[in-house]
Amino acid sequence: MDDHVMCSFFLLLWKNHPPPPLSSRHPLSSKMKFVASVFVSLLAASAEVSAFTQPSFGVSKSHSASASAAAPASSTELYGLRSFLKNKIGGGSTAAVSDISEEEVRSLFYLWNDALATGSSKLVAKRYAAKPILLPTVSDTPRTDYDGLTDYFDAFLQKKPQGEIIDGKITIGDGWAMDAGVYDFTMGVDGSKVSARYSFVYVEENGYWRIAHHHSSVMPEGTANAQAISEAEVRDLFQLWNGALATLDSSKVAARYSKEGVLLPTVSDTPRTDFDGIKDYFDAFLLKKPQGEIVESNVIVGTNWAQDAGIYDFTMGSDGSKVRARYSFIYVFEDGEWKISHHHSSVMPEGILGQPIAKDEVRSLFNLWNDALATGDSKKVAARYSKEAVLLPTVSDTPRTNEALITDYFDAFLLKKPQGTIESGEIIIGTNWAQDAGIYEFTMGATGDKVKARYSFVYVFEDGEWKISHHHSSVMPESIL
Repeated sequence: MDDHVMCSFFLLLWKNHPPPPLSSRHPLSSKMKFVASVFVSLLAASAEVSAFTQPSFGVSKSHSASASAAAPASSTELYGLRSFLKNKIGGGSTAAVSDISEEEVRSLFYLWNDALATGSSKLVAKRYAAKPILLPTVSDTPRTDYDGLTDYFDAFLQKKPQGEIIDGKITIGDGWAMDAGVYDFTMGVDGSKVSARYSFVYVEENGYWRIAHHHSSVMPEGTANAQAISEAEVRDLFQLWNGALATLDSSKVAARYSKEGVLLPTVSDTPRTDFDGIKDYFDAFLLKKPQGEIVESNVIVGTNWAQDAGIYDFTMGSDGSKVRARYSFIYVFEDGEWKISHHHSSVMPEGILGQPIAKDEVRSLFNLWNDALATGDSKKVAARYSKEAVLLPTVSDTPRTNEALITDYFDAFLLKKPQGTIESGEIIIGTNWAQDAGIYEFTMGATGDKVKARYSFVYVFEDGEWKISHHHSSVMPESIL
């Protein structure tokens, strides 16, 4: 212990506990015993006091000794000495721990900030108590031990942050202190600034004030960090995406989505939640050479996000067909650029742009199928069916649910050289589908036999063409022929 500290202590002790009058003095009075005992305690504990007054970053004793010789101890460090002396004098009273000023509490933030400036996550972690809780600004994971703290600051310190308290309120209790408010950080790597709310709860631990609880959160109204964007600029973001479609490069389209973007596409049941999934969808969709146009738009602008929702039309360059759909785009500002965080596209539930078809056109679809029969080529017949068609044939118990099975059926049936005519039928037209059901008759060219059967055709508009989605053919149950 420094001599001037020892002398100051005894002057304070003499002032507060003056010796009794000479007439009442006893060689071993209780007061003199007290002074002697304190003196002995101080000599015995000088090393302990020295430990209390070491700098708080956990540097080596040799470095600490040289540093203390060069500059006086800080108010926070001297507090450890005062706490020790009062505990010795007062019989270990805990009330002395709360003897810290608001200025000293505020200075604890700057000890932590100085640790940030070193770039060492270990030195920052040492500013926290043995059982800390850190709820950080940019991580969902609570950090409750030394390893968790260093892990968080390993990443955060790469931004070279330096903080400044803008507004704060300090509360001092018995053995604890709290500083809560708003601080700004300037990131040395790029000069960007971030405002956040903070709460520090400090506790006295082994003679030092440490951070027991640190909660940091983004500003809920985001006024300091909002990236300005107008409604017109939000709508223009669609054109960037549409321009990427025009390149026919699925990678360029997928690059318009954010790192954690979600795409719920128009013609796929599978949510696309990463770059590869999004690219895979557009590998197929771009074969149609789509180009879009917004018909109706509603824009909302938030803090570093924006939403554009409405209705758009697509013209498919591959066949000239048009498709109308509902859309929702949510954009986020990421890595200095506006990207699509969420994209939901769905068909119009009422089928506003259903592919028009007349009843006579529906009936003529049978003739296309019948002409394919006349070629004698089972593959050409199978090509009249949609991708996921179902054929329940007249003379086979086996449902045919793919191209290979449908082809297999007509390999045998076409040997009879069939040609059909519709005798009666009823037509229903829906949105991008149509139904023709009734009775048809086939003349078998190979034998001249005639066969009458009941039929159901369900047609769908697929890839710009009407195809057979469902074909059910059955013999007449009363065996007319």
